[in-house]
Amino acid sequence: QVQLVESGGGSVQAGGSLRLSCAASRYTASIPCMGWFRQAPGRQREGVATITNGGTTTYTDSVKGRFTISQANAKNTLYLQMNSLKPEDTAMYSCAAAPYGGTWCTVKSTDFPYWGQGTQVTVSS
Repeated sequence: QVQLVESGGGSVQAGGSLRLSCAASRYTASIPCMGWFRQAPGRQREGVATITNGGTTTYTDSVKGRFTISQANAKNTLYLQMNSLKPEDTAMYSCAAAPYGGTWCTVKSTDFPYWGQGTQVTVSS
């Protein structure tokens, strides 16, 4: 079991930056896979970025070069640094954790058993 609590969302103009945080109730280095997902109104949930406890990352194509996923294991925290934000990045962002790592841990994976409550990101043009 792991509890996840996100923070850091908000409203920003296009081109701006935000950093999302996800505090975990367990040592993040012990969690094989963590990720960030987003869902906009009327759209399916989308995997944004994932990271294994070995540091392997994956990103959805639309955020490559703009977003960076990282972990601060000493703080049991997962981050998503979002730069050059666009209006199409507007969504509810949630972090997730799974006991499966390796090649399973990608933005295409959907069976994450542990989820946070989400934090809203709104980007205005």
